[in-house]
Amino acid sequence: MTATDRGTASPLAAVIDRYLRHVTVERGLSANTVAAYRRDLDRYRLFLEERGTTDPAGVRSTDVSAFSGALRGEGALTASSTARMLSSVRSLHRFLLEEGLVGEDVAREVKPPKLASRLPKAITIEQMERLLAATEGDDPLAIRDHALLELLYATGARISEVVGLNVDDVMSLGEDSGADGGADGDAVDTLPGDMIRVTGKGDKQRLVPVGRFARTALDAYLVRVRPALSGRGRPTPALFLGRRGARMSRQNAWLIIRAAAERAGLEVEISPHTFRHSFATHLLAGGADVRVVQELLGHSSVATTQIYTLVTADTLRDMYTTSHPRARG
Repeated sequence: MTATDRGTASPLAAVIDRYLRHVTVERGLSANTVAAYRRDLDRYRLFLEERGTTDPAGVRSTDVSAFSGALRGEGALTASSTARMLSSVRSLHRFLLEEGLVGEDVAREVKPPKLASRLPKAITIEQMERLLAATEGDDPLAIRDHALLELLYATGARISEVVGLNVDDVMSLGEDSGADGGADGDAVDTLPGDMIRVTGKGDKQRLVPVGRFARTALDAYLVRVRPALSGRGRPTPALFLGRRGARMSRQNAWLIIRAAAERAGLEVEISPHTFRHSFATHLLAGGADVRVVQELLGHSSVATTQIYTLVTADTLRDMYTTSHPRARG
């Protein structure tokens, strides 16, 4: 939606539209992220216009500070929401300076509130095994659900990435690399599912290996279940299908996970992201290099992945404290 579509043609609205086009095209941000930026910046624009400022060149550091103070004064906003809005504002003003639209970055000195460090919520390997076992069975939908959960844990992919997979995104190493299988010329270990091609944020693709358990579950689904489900609806390349043959939605996947957690009798909160957090935590606890885990998760910065090292460090500390004879005072 453009400034004209919103019924306002102020210079502020125009530069916000220009900035959002920039982050969409140049930085490849997702539609959801751009929509969040727009909501934040529209709120900022309305605040400035109420103060009589409609041109970006007229914005002063006192205006930005006043907006920051107004956000902090709203009890309904969490610290993370305030920090996100101020981050959007700071990013906009940096863009204005880089584009030569203003002479200074008036938001440079505005600091977002400090956020408490929140560790990802992972479950133990034993709890994960119970959760995966809760979807086992010969019923077609149970076979599908088991493949879904095994793939989530095996790859650490986001739920949106997994339900967005197509059948062609499931590859065999033999198919992808043309590996020679030896004297008889057969490819080695060509069961479909050695790798999956995941499309993440900003349409960035990455290849993620799939372990034996997930490969077996996925093969059972592709051979025994998906053909029947696909016959119930219009042709689709989607890997995971719903009861009516259409691509499975994130909401449906979430319900499948919640039902499995209830059957497993887990007393901790389980969400689709639990699989991603557990994947990363269990890999690092098993000795995986943080940069490898970064690549598997599709993080653009290793700093994002390193939060999981805090989880494993806490585990090591707890084990040391309870096990070493001279660790307790």
